[in-house]
Amino acid sequence: MELKRVVVTGLGAVTPLGNTMPETWSCIRNGVSGAGPITRFDTAKFKTRFACEVKGFDIMQYMDRKEARKCDRYTHFALVAADEAVADAGMDLEKADKDRIGVIFSAGIGGIYSFQEEVRGYNPELGPRFNPFFIPKIIGDIAAGHISMKYGFRGPNFATVSACASSTNAIIDAFNYIRLNKADVILAGGAEAPLAIVGVGGFNAMNALSTRNDSPETASRPFSASRDGFVMGEGSACLVLEKREHALARGARIYAEVAGCGMSADAYHLTASHPEGLGAKLVMRNALADAEMQPDEIDYINVHGTSTPVGDISEEKAIREVFGEHAYRLNISSTKSMTGHLLGAAGAVEAAISILSVRDDIVPPTINHVEGDDDPEIDYNLNFTFNRAQKRTVRAALSNTFGFGGHNASVIVRKFEK
Repeated sequence: MELKRVVVTGLGAVTPLGNTMPETWSCIRNGVSGAGPITRFDTAKFKTRFACEVKGFDIMQYMDRKEARKCDRYTHFALVAADEAVADAGMDLEKADKDRIGVIFSAGIGGIYSFQEEVRGYNPELGPRFNPFFIPKIIGDIAAGHISMKYGFRGPNFATVSACASSTNAIIDAFNYIRLNKADVILAGGAEAPLAIVGVGGFNAMNALSTRNDSPETASRPFSASRDGFVMGEGSACLVLEKREHALARGARIYAEVAGCGMSADAYHLTASHPEGLGAKLVMRNALADAEMQPDEIDYINVHGTSTPVGDISEEKAIREVFGEHAYRLNISSTKSMTGHLLGAAGAVEAAISILSVRDDIVPPTINHVEGDDDPEIDYNLNFTFNRAQKRTVRAALSNTFGFGGHNASVIVRKFEK
């Protein structure tokens, strides 16, 4: 069976840097931090009192109050990102075969804020009085369901859950469904809204978050010696993946081609990556093999790069081993230094950024590194694109995402050629 080629024709995003993809990309190129004090609850007694919040977002601009109350905040983000991506793709939905259009949309956690509020509101003396939308608001597949219902898309429809790798796995599934000709178009992505008391408190209990409360904007500092944990973020990104022939037939604008994908497991630890990067090496090699590409064809790696002590080192080791001497010729950056870590939405956001890097021949920076803040276990002969974006030809980019549980996923995107 001949595999179909898959292209990207639409992008949408709601992030701590902007409520659209162009706003987000502008801030990414310019090295803007999305971090600041948490405003959604009182953090006075928390070890971490800051995050990368979405700003100026009003769901009432997109839907009426009655419909909005049926959805958790993570689904609000998903619907808005999907709406932008659909419009950006320029499809004529009146003429489209909606049986051949699907939605694969992920969340690593789902409706944690709604879960928190329902449990906090429970009064044993009054008995179980729960919102009838409680369960539909919290389940991880519901964003995909809402998007499909809004547009009438009747193709493959489900969610992927693999912690921080979730939305990369959504893209991989969409890619495979399309290249196997089981769909013409799939909206793929992820959304997360974890900035609730239980979300921040839970990650604090694991000592996973930075506690640099005196300087939130510089707290996410991947590959620096003083890194002390990740900065939690919220938001969503949606990619419109489309069969090449379908896109060309309707005269679509094509951002890039999805060249290949890889998956692997660390099989090592609940939360920590393998110290030698075994799973990271395997997932990148699998992606290169799937794309039938050589390591020297990759010009940019958008790394998982969470700003954690162990994770950054293991990923850097893996890159050096997989790419050999070419590792010193390509660019590496962690855009989490600006967006924070969007958990289940991180992969989609970073895949979208990688696509725009390929389109515009710009490598976004890893911000917040200062002279002298070097980790002796990291090879700084690698080009981490510290603090300033770099212009260069980006023929192909690889985006890594690694999740708690040892879930690893990578996607390669490249310039589209007919």
